[in-house]
Amino acid sequence: MKQEIFKNMLREKGLKVTNQRMLVLELMAERPGQHLTAEEIYDLARQTYPEIGLATIYRTVQVLVDLSVIDKVSFDDGFARYELGGVDRESRHHHHHAICNRCGNVFSFQGDLLDTLEQALLDRSGFLVTDHEVKLHGYCRECREAMEEEQDGKS
Repeated sequence: MKQEIFKNMLREKGLKVTNQRMLVLELMAERPGQHLTAEEIYDLARQTYPEIGLATIYRTVQVLVDLSVIDKVSFDDGFARYELGGVDRESRHHHHHAICNRCGNVFSFQGDLLDTLEQALLDRSGFLVTDHEVKLHGYCRECREAMEEEQDGKS
């Protein structure tokens, strides 16, 4: 089923359906929420196609990003990461991330919390927001609990 969706996504963007493009999309779809680097995609791709080159993965990822088939995200860790976005622009617009300062885990969450702000910008200045990215930094439940235990141990 996903293969047909991916093929349609590529065709709608005017792209040829190639093995490399399908492989990258399938690898990403099998790992929802993992935010893979190009190198991680390459390592996974080599398990199925040992002859595939890193340059091929980089080119494929860049084409898919340029045409908004996948999204490039940065979590300020020095790596470009990629995720399979929603099929339509509207679902991408509502996708955000929470990043744990301690363990580095990234949590994706849905929901557009900025509708009111965007509407106010439009009403007051005529500025139409077409996209935004929200990154929240803090501590996940496990790290908060571990930090509390560490603090209790020092008391």
